[in-house]
Formats: sequence, C-alpha cells, structure tokens
Amino acid sequence: MTGPGWVIGYGTNGFADHTLPDALDVLEGSGYRAVALTLGHPHLDPFADDWREAAMALRDDLRRRGMRVVVETGARYLLDPWHKHRPTLVDIEAEKRMLFLRRAVEIAAVLGADCVSLWSGVLPGDVTAERGWTLLVERLAGLVPFAAAAGVRLAIEPEPGMLVETVDDALRLRTALGDPVNVGITVDLGHCVAVEPHGVVGALRAAGDLLLNVQVDDMMPGVHEHLELGTGQLDLAAAFATLSKIGYRGVAAVELPRHSFDAPRLARTSMEAIVSAASPEPHPWTAAAVDTVAADPGRARRLFAEAGRAVGREPVDPADTQGVGGTIDDVARAALVAALASSDAAGADLVATLYREGDDAERRGVLRGLNLLVDRDAELDPEWRRVGAELVADALRTNDPRLVAAAMGGFADAHLDDHAWRHGVLKLVFMGVPLSVVSGLERRRDTELSEMAARYAEERRAAGRSIPDDISLLVLA
Repeated sequence: MTGPGWVIGYGTNGFADHTLPDALDVLEGSGYRAVALTLGHPHLDPFADDWREAAMALRDDLRRRGMRVVVETGARYLLDPWHKHRPTLVDIEAEKRMLFLRRAVEIAAVLGADCVSLWSGVLPGDVTAERGWTLLVERLAGLVPFAAAAGVRLAIEPEPGMLVETVDDALRLRTALGDPVNVGITVDLGHCVAVEPHGVVGALRAAGDLLLNVQVDDMMPGVHEHLELGTGQLDLAAAFATLSKIGYRGVAAVELPRHSFDAPRLARTSMEAIVSAASPEPHPWTAAAVDTVAADPGRARRLFAEAGRAVGREPVDPADTQGVGGTIDDVARAALVAALASSDAAGADLVATLYREGDDAERRGVLRGLNLLVDRDAELDPEWRRVGAELVADALRTNDPRLVAAAMGGFADAHLDDHAWRHGVLKLVFMGVPLSVVSGLERRRDTELSEMAARYAEERRAAGRSIPDDISLLVLA
C-alpha cells in the first residue's frame, strides 16, 4: 500500500520464524510494497561467504515483487552472542560494529536500498558521555565517505536510552559531521511517544526534509516497548498527516521485533490500521453528497453521475498505473453506497440500479461501496447480501481488470463461496493484476487454489510463456 507519497513496509525482524521468501510472500499478499531488512539471523547473513550473491538474488526478487527496501542494522546478537547489540559505536572497541556497518553499506548498494539505518548505542559504564560523543563522531566521519562513494545514504535513528536519543540529538550529530548530504534521520513513531519532548508531530517536523526512514509502532510514554498499533498512545493519524505536510517520500515500515509468533495476523491488522489512519479527510463534495443522500436517497443517481467531475478521476495511489487500487471518484461513490446502506431493502435495490445502469466507473464505485459494508454486515437487511453477491458475480464475468479488482475486496471475502472466490483470484492472475487487491488471500488460499495455480503455471511454462510473479503467493509449499 502506498500513502500520499510514502510507501508502507514491514520489518523482517518481526518475521524471525519465517524464511525471508515466506515473509516476503506474506507481506506482498497483505499489500505491503516495501520491506525493512534487518541484516543477520535468520534472513541475510552479512558475513556469509556468499553474501553478495544472496544480496543480488534478493534484489532481483524484490524487483519482481515491486518492493522497495531499507537496510536496518539493529540485530541483537549478530556481533556478540553474549551481549545484545554490542559492540556499538560508543564502545571503546568497536571494530566489529564498523565492519558490520561497512558491509551493510555494501549490501544496500547491491539492493538499491533507500538507506542504511543505524543508531549510536547505549553508553557502557566505562565511557563518559563526552568520550562517547567523540568516538561516535570519529567513527561516523569514516563511514560517511565510504557510504557516499557507494551511493548509499545513512539514516541516524534516535533510540530511547542511547547517546543519541532524540531527533534534536541526531540533528546535532549531523552538524558535528559537517552536515553531509548523504546523512539523514530515521524516526520511530513509537519512540516519539516514549521520549521525544515535542511528541510525534514535533519530531517529524524537526526532521523535515532530512527524514529518510520511518518505523511504525505504538508505545506508552516513558516505556521503550514496541506495541501493536492501537494499543499505546501514538496518534497515528496525526503522524501520517505530518508526513504528508513535510512531503515525505520514503518507506514507513511497521517494526514489531518481539511479535514474530503472530506475524501474519499483525501484518494484516497493522495494514488495516495504517490504511484507516492514512485515509485523507473526505473531499468536501463527498462529505456534502453523503449528507444529501442520507437525507434523500433518491438524489443518489444524480450525485453518482456527478462524482467524477466533482472530485476527479485520478488513481488514489499515483504509482498505480493500472488504476486497480481505486480512483478518487471510486472513493466518493463508495461513500454514497455506504450512506444508502440502511436496514431495509430499498437501498439495496437502488444500488443494484446504480450498478446496472451505470458506466464502468459507477460500477466500480458500487463494488467498492459494498466492500465498506463488511463491518456492518450483521446490521444489513439480507437483501443487501443477496444483491451484493449478484453484483460481485457479474463483475467477475467481465474483462475489465479494475472491475474485477474492485469485486475481490472485503465483500467477496465475506460472501463468495470458495469456488467463485478461487476463480476470482485466478482471473486477477490471468489479467496481471497484483494480488494485493484481494481481501483474505492469506487466510482463504487453500490446497485446491494452490493446485489450480500450479497447473496454470505449468501450462504457461510448457508453452514457453512467462509465469506471473504473484503465482508464488498461491502455490503452497
């Protein structure tokens, strides 16, 4: 999923019980378009003899998936099996850390990563703050030109309890380094709750155009513990609004390093939370039209026809060249459908008419509106479910990729039987539509769908044709 300028990712340190290919399959299937790669066990060993070949293979895989990458260097016991994170940049002896950071730069160069994210470290008992600062500046002063020569940017991450703890500390460090152009800042949104004096909005504004990397998690004030989104005190909507205002264009990756035991569920629920928080305020025309329809449903026909002219027809995600993720007028019409979803059957009949008499754009709006009703399913008149199922089935018989993509959302997940749902998924594969548009893919894919996908892949292979990358999301091991 892409926000207004930034790309949503997920950190591999939250998938420590998955192989890297399996983790990427889950993330791609959940709609993520970037990954924050923590170097080390179990995913990519930076000190393995074949590290370069492994990095090149990963680069090619990420390109096939259309996923961006940032390199993270926070592995706990990579350098010392007895002491977490040691040695750091503020330890007296730090050669292992320096070797690791140089290798991280080399890997980032191979991957074409957005940046290498790094932190200062916690001061050991035998190092004063003044001495630690001197060591930190001296060591980074050697790393910065090495990274610049490789075409790699470094992002300094403030960490609670470390020498560089806040964005102001990171800015001071950058100044001490001479304000190099290839050095910026990583901001962890949860850290802003825990220690930033001006909160998440103040921290992001202070970073400004130096912000190269964002980590997404929740926290409580004064406590450095990564929490599932919505379980702490982070104002996620305010954070994303601020990212938009400062023009951030990088990766915003979920970081839940102690939650690998529940990774697939958290990937799904985190994406849902992010989509909800990042959703912009409705267009003024849409807000007024929803109020109008709620008061007088009969005016929905005229407003449905006006939506494209009123709000525009651009893709919600500018990078979505196929338009399969929805357009701005899709969003407006979907809101009108949701406004018609009263407890009686009259609204369902009107929506059926809007679909059958509408053009393709209006039909997409109906389908996306049905997807908004899933959370209200128990309140709906049964006629809504019957009509909705008919309209989804009709859309799946078309050859319009945008209609089929809209039809395979939450309503299809909730109401299509397994046979129809499987065929909808495969139709998207045939059309070359990314399976990130499918709701419930990770949960509903089964052996029969896997076998259908494998047969299709074999037919393509036998005919000498290319095999869609998304097939890998369907074929079970």
